[in-house]
Amino acid sequence: MGDDAALRQELKATLAAREELGSEMEPVILDAFVARIERQLEERDGASERALEKKRNHQKEMVLGSMGISIPLLAIAAVFAGLAGVIAVCVALAVIAIVTAR
Repeated sequence: MGDDAALRQELKATLAAREELGSEMEPVILDAFVARIERQLEERDGASERALEKKRNHQKEMVLGSMGISIPLLAIAAVFAGLAGVIAVCVALAVIAIVTAR
């Protein structure tokens, strides 16, 4: 919401400068305004890409960590609980993978 208000204010200032300076400076003023808008869009895009990369790295870490801990858990479950314990560990791994994917 704050970005929209700032953008409106910049647009008003650009239009006021256009009226003040006349038609011969209009292309320069409009090019500068468009350049500011493009820069803001690139910054937003860059921020969303960084957030997506951070989320993917977190997912990868969680899945790899759960797989690493599953080896001893599967061995312990197989020795003490049998098939039911192995199934319980596999279900827990699936839950971890699903939760981290969301």
